Parts: sequence; structure tokens; C-alpha cells
Amino acid sequence: MNKILVTGGCGYIGGHTIVDLIQNGFDVISVDDLSRGSLKMLEGIEKITGKKVKNYKVDLCDLDDTEAIFLENPDLVGVIHFAAYKSVPESVGDPLLYFKNNFNSLINILQCAEEFDVDNFVFSSSCSVYGNTTALPVVEETPLPEPESPYARTKQVGEAICRDFTFTHKHFNTILLRYFNPVGAHPSAIIGEFQDLSESVVPVITQTAIGKRQEMTVFGSDYNTRDGSCVRDYIHVSDIASAHTKALQYIIDDRNKSNCEIFNLGTGNGVTVLELIDAFEKVSGQKLNYKIGPRRPGDVIEVYANNNKAKTLLGWETIHDLNAMMDTAWRWEQAYAAQKAMVSN
Repeated sequence: MNKILVTGGCGYIGGHTIVDLIQNGFDVISVDDLSRGSLKMLEGIEKITGKKVKNYKVDLCDLDDTEAIFLENPDLVGVIHFAAYKSVPESVGDPLLYFKNNFNSLINILQCAEEFDVDNFVFSSSCSVYGNTTALPVVEETPLPEPESPYARTKQVGEAICRDFTFTHKHFNTILLRYFNPVGAHPSAIIGEFQDLSESVVPVITQTAIGKRQEMTVFGSDYNTRDGSCVRDYIHVSDIASAHTKALQYIIDDRNKSNCEIFNLGTGNGVTVLELIDAFEKVSGQKLNYKIGPRRPGDVIEVYANNNKAKTLLGWETIHDLNAMMDTAWRWEQAYAAQKAMVSN
């Protein structure tokens, strides 16, 4: 089997991607320093797949420790790089934290890939690179404006680092995946986002509904959108995971047109925050306690994807609709609460 290194494998998207990789015949190892990930993710992965995944508790900003992983796994054929800080508000408050972590970890992992001849690389990028673009839906060729947050800047610059590295290493293949707003959880409700107080909108909704939060704030009601709230392209995390597996197989099979390609990963549908809340209330039968607040620094107004390129070249399709996203998110929130209650008892 092809062995793949997943960085940030104990995180939300990394964990779901490991499940998809295993179910498609890959052998997987994880590296995660557990500062924001959880070993519960790997326990859940084993329950779903029957496979135990080894995790290296390593800070990728430490080059020596990162090299040791590659030395111990000389049969690696590819890397999927998720390990990065991802909070827009946190990045606004502490830009240097984001620049130090997100850039240094990427540079070290690329250096190791070069040193140990691991020539297939998938980079976890973001729709945040498009900023407040007015050209909607965005295509991969949409010009990138000044980013709206330090987090978004790390993704723009991260992409540039990957492109420049790939340009000078013609044997190296890179896929840049710009995904939009991953939500939901594995349909089994065995894994989801293992965070007690997430800043992402859907966990905030479910955490409010289950009582972890007293109320939810919708940031901004005066945007030039259908109902005044921000518009995003929400996509199920399992669909995102599937795209990473397909992207990796695409370059392993030498089907790529060039050695650095970019793909949007979204449903192609823009949904407002208020529409998202409405969908949750209908699926769950819960009335959400929320209020309207001021705009939040760093938020873009509206963004959604044109995903034709990923459909055509990767053979990728989104399977889960908005109701499935909210249903799996809510069932996961309830299952996670039950898990924690059992531990405390």
C-alpha cells in the first residue's frame, strides 16, 4: 500500500481525511503536536476503519524532529499538509503567532520532502485567499486581493511557497486545495470536531443548542447580502476529505497537467449565516438562542466556489447537502456530549 503522511492528523479535517484514505487503500501515519488536535480522533478512526494509525507528537517547526519522522518512514510516497493554525480572530489578535507556526511548519515539511524524495504533496489552502472579491462564484484564476486577515495571508503566502518550491523541483508534484467552509461530521457520529468551544459557525450553533453556550452571536446584519449576514459556501467535511484522497491519487497516477495545480473545493452554493441557522432549526427541531452583533474584523462578506475544475479533473462530487451537514453536526454534538458525560461519571 502507498504510505501517506498526514500532518495535523488529529484535527478535524485531517482526521476525516485519514478515514477516507484508509477506506481507499492507503496506509497512513499522522503527525500532530496535539496542541489543537486530540488523540480521541485516532481512537474514532480505529473504530470506523479497524486500522490503528500511529501519531508522532512532533512540532513541525522543529526541523530535527520532523526529519526523524521521514527517517523512520523511508517508504512514504506523499504528504497531505493540514497542520496550521486556522482561527481568523486569533490571527488578527496575534499575527506573529500565525506567521511563525504556519510558515515554519510548511517550510520544514517541504525541506524534508525534498531531502527524502517524497514527491507528492497536497497543501491545505482556503477560500480566504480570495478575500472580498466581487467576482462570484470564484474560479481558480480569480485574482487574489489583499487578504482580510493574517490567517488568510498565511494561506496566500503558503501557496506561493509551494509554487516556488515546485517550480525549482520539476520532479515534485503539488496540489493546492482551496476549500471553503467545512462543516458536519462523519455520518457514524464517531468523529467530529473535538473542541469544546470552537469559533467555527456550525459548532457554535450546535454548542449553543446543546447548552455549552448561552447564546450565539451573528456577526453583522448590514452586509449587502440577501438578509444582511455573511455568505459562505458550506461543504461537508467528508466531501472535503474525499477530495484530498482524489487529489493525491491524481498526482500519484501522473494525471496532472502541470506539477502545481489549484482546485476549489466548494458546493457552488452561497448560504447566509441566518439561512444556516434556519436549516439547523428545521433539521434538529431546536430553537436557537441567537442575537445580532456588530461585524467581526477579518470576515469577508461573501464567497462561494465554482467547482467545475475539481469535478472534471479529479472526478470529485459533493454528496452531502445542507440538511445532511446540519444533521451530522447535530448528531455529533450530542454523541460528543454523551462521551464526555460517560468519562465524568
